[in-house]
Order: sequence, then structure tokens, then C-alpha cells
Amino acid sequence: MPKTAIVTGCAGFIGSHLCEALVDKGWQVTGIDCFLDNYSRGIKEKNLSSLLDCPDFVLVGEDLTKVRLEPYLREADTIFHLASQPGVRGSWGKRFDTYIANNVLATQRLLEAAKGCDIKKFVYASSSSVYGNNNILPMSEHHLPKPFSPYGVTKMAAENLCHLYHENYNVPVISLRYFTVYGPRQRPDMAISNFISSIASGRPITIYGDGNQKRDFTYVDDIVQANILAAGSTVAGEVFNVGRGQPVRLIEVINMIERILGEKACLEFISVQRGDVKDTFADITKINRMLGFNPSVELEAGLASQIEYFLDKNCAL
Repeated sequence: MPKTAIVTGCAGFIGSHLCEALVDKGWQVTGIDCFLDNYSRGIKEKNLSSLLDCPDFVLVGEDLTKVRLEPYLREADTIFHLASQPGVRGSWGKRFDTYIANNVLATQRLLEAAKGCDIKKFVYASSSSVYGNNNILPMSEHHLPKPFSPYGVTKMAAENLCHLYHENYNVPVISLRYFTVYGPRQRPDMAISNFISSIASGRPITIYGDGNQKRDFTYVDDIVQANILAAGSTVAGEVFNVGRGQPVRLIEVINMIERILGEKACLEFISVQRGDVKDTFADITKINRMLGFNPSVELEAGLASQIEYFLDKNCAL
């Protein structure tokens, strides 16, 4: 029998890559996505273009906060829960209720449905945002999380729910804390997408702060690898960092993009935004030891792939 999976947020950047990888490995995949309006639905539909005619992929256009989930979960071995309301800066103010609904309530409803089904693994997509402005680097799973934004608070709350359902109902959960994911199909509002688009079109790039803040940039294929390793493991009830373990200054990333495109960036520096952390740096010792995870894509090669996708797909400048 082929393996069967539910992938929530299947039309998104990471979700669409994960669905493709699972189908390529012979899985039968049901993707659930409500096509949030955080960016163009057309982009999300393009993300799924290689899957829609595939007999091993079914798209369910439903909202996790409303849909009856049990009928879908009864047919699944594994749940990959990637759906969320993304973005640190948008999580302040009146839109916080949207983050609560899509990041916390949706996760609770999925876990509640999963507890009554024979699920072999529930893989939750968490975020390095749960660490906040941690002055101890690299960030390790045993460090106390201190979110620095409302978005980080909702991801931490969902992680805690995963832990509670594992402890109380034996839902076989693994939470993966992603560190700054990039690659083809990256959301247009994310930094590297914005840098590529701006440099290619001659628009100035807005830098929050001095550009020396560091991020642990992680290529999307490595994130997919971590999800598949988590699903296939005997481990449950654990949290893992997923990063490259090699932080790079933002200004250095811009320099790499300049070299690849053969264009010079125009930089505009403004003050640091509320909720932005200074540096991120993943300690990946635990995931390497317990799941055998080894990131394989070097940053400049990954940037070249993202730029090639941007140019080939004639993405809007």
C-alpha cells in the first residue's frame, strides 16, 4: 500500500515543494489550502501547476478553522501541518485575531481530529521566531523560547498544543523550527524575493537596520528533506531546529545576488522594525543525531536557483 499524507498549506511556498517530493516518492497526497489573501492566489495556483493533473494528488480548498477534518484524516498515515498566517510585521494590531485563528485554532482543530485517527506521524511546521532575541547563539532546542513578536507567540502556542496532545492523547507529533527558508516560489513579501525583484528591476531595496543582522538561510529542499525524515522516524514528542547552521549577514546575501544577476543594488536604510530579531543561528546537532538530517545546499547555489526560477517564470518585477 502506498503511503498517504495530508499536507496543509499545500499551495504555499514550502507546502507545494513538499507535495511534489512526496508524490515523486510514491505517496498519495491530499493537499488542503484555503488560499489566504496574504498574496496573489494566481501565484499559489502556479505553485501547484505540476500537481493538479497528477492522480496521486487531490486538492481540497477548505479552511482548517471550519472544515470537518475527520473524513480526510481517516485516510491518512501522516499529517504535515504547514498552513499558517505568516509574517512578523503583519501580526501586530488589529490583525492578531487572524493569526490566532489560522495559527492556533487551526492547529488545535487538526490535533483534535488527529487524536481519534490512526495517524503514524503529525509533523508541525514551527518557526525560529519562537526563540525571539536570544543572545545565546547558536539557538538550541533546550533554550527557553522568548518570542519577540505576536507571530512568534502564535507559533509557540501551536507548538505547545502539539506537545499537550502528544502527552495526553499520544498523538505522534514532531515540531520542526524552520530557520529563514528561501528558494524557488518563495513568497513575494519575503526578503530574498524582494531583493531579487528589486535588483532585477532597478528599484531600491529597503534595509531595516544596518544590514549586519544575520540569518540562518535554509534552502527549501533541505526543509523538505527534514519533513520526510521526521515522518519516517520512530521519534515523537520532540522539537527540532531545521537550519543550515551557518548564519550570514543580510548585506552579504545582497552582494551574492548582485554577483549572480550582474546588477548593482540601490540600498535604503531605515530603522529596525518591531518584532525583528537581531540574529538567528540554528544548532542542528539534535536533528542530525536523531533524524540524520544534513543540509546539502550551499547559500550561493540556492540563491542562483531562486534567481533562475524568478527569471524563467517571468515573475512580476
